[in-house]
Amino acid sequence: MCGRFALDETINRLITEFVTATGRPPEQWQADWLAPSVVRPTDQVPILFKTREDRDTRNSALIPRAALAQWWLTPPSSTVLRGKYATFNARSETVTQKPTFRDAVARQRAVLPAIGYFETQKTESNAVPHFITADGGLLFFAGLYSWWQDPSCEPDDPRRWHLTTTMLTQAATGALAEIHDRMPVTIARDAIDEWIDPRVLGDESVVQNVVAASAILSEQLHAEPQPRA
Repeated sequence: MCGRFALDETINRLITEFVTATGRPPEQWQADWLAPSVVRPTDQVPILFKTREDRDTRNSALIPRAALAQWWLTPPSSTVLRGKYATFNARSETVTQKPTFRDAVARQRAVLPAIGYFETQKTESNAVPHFITADGGLLFFAGLYSWWQDPSCEPDDPRRWHLTTTMLTQAATGALAEIHDRMPVTIARDAIDEWIDPRVLGDESVVQNVVAASAILSEQLHAEPQPRA
């Protein structure tokens, strides 16, 4: 289970490049999306996703988007923004079956970029935090997103909409399994567009394919023990 991950200026540049690919200047879309360097569940985290220009037109052009989302997914049916059950991670083995996540899997998939993530190796006598990074510099975590509408707000109140997100996890493989039994599902940079394309119906096979690729990518990850605070 991933409970913290890290960001830096590299992520900010990536987000800028991602959205300006639409041809729109930054001043037309930039908002206060800069997140802290280390993010934890319920924090605001940057996500990358795509939406149709016209939701009612199947072949409508796609618009790349970058936004801050609460790292704790809230389905539209929820009566509160943060339920009592943790939803910042979603198990890939059951994500297409769980009511909380299955609608988002279908059309609302996202990527959470990071420079690395933290995991703690626990034994009977000790707990050692590790910082896990990739050879290529950046990590891209497979995620989902959901919009939640606050029922206490008036229909014309822009604050009524809350963007929320979750990160997919899978059974840890290789050396990472010695640290923790779970790890995030990572995506290669050249596979991001297909994962976040809402025209692709997300089903069990789509999830299984990205998990299988992630197991191979995990061989390129490095874990460094961190000093205790």
